[in-house]
Amino acid sequence: MMLIPDRINARWIATLGDDEVVKAEAQLYHDFRERDAAERSRAGARYVLLQGPATLVTAWHRWGLLSNEARARQLIVKHA
Repeated sequence: MMLIPDRINARWIATLGDDEVVKAEAQLYHDFRERDAAERSRAGARYVLLQGPATLVTAWHRWGLLSNEARARQLIVKHA
C-alpha cells in the first residue's frame, strides 16, 4: 500500500514514476468506490455525487487527480 498525502497536488504527482501513478490511482479508486457504494446505498434514488458527504466528494476529487495524470501519461489502469 502506497503512502498518499492528505493534500494531493501537481508537485507531488510530478515526483511519481509511472508505476507509482498506477498504484496510487488504483488505491484512490478503491477508496472512492467504497464511499460511493455506501452513499448510493444510503441515499437511493436521491443520490447525487457532488451533493454527497465531503468525504465522498474529496475521495472522488483525489482519485480524479491521479486518474487524469494516468490518462495524460497514457498509462493503462485496470480496476478489479
